[in-house]
Amino acid sequence: MGRAITELTAPEPSFEAALAKLETIVRKLEGGEASLEESIDLYEQGLRLKQQCEAKLAHAQARIEKIRVGEDGQAAGTSPFDA
Repeated sequence: MGRAITELTAPEPSFEAALAKLETIVRKLEGGEASLEESIDLYEQGLRLKQQCEAKLAHAQARIEKIRVGEDGQAAGTSPFDA
């Protein structure tokens, strides 16, 4: 119960911190170092971290815009960036 409360009140990690933690979890799961119960917990943590990373990337992409150039070579506004 204490862990669940801590997870709900803890600030969300930065993208870089979440990605590093996710990489650590993947290595641990691939290495077979964890018990079954710990593996399930790690998988659930990894899933949450993956979702956080995807949300942060989507938000970042939504903030990026490309500059449109008019026929005269001057900036004519912006439009969404398509990767």
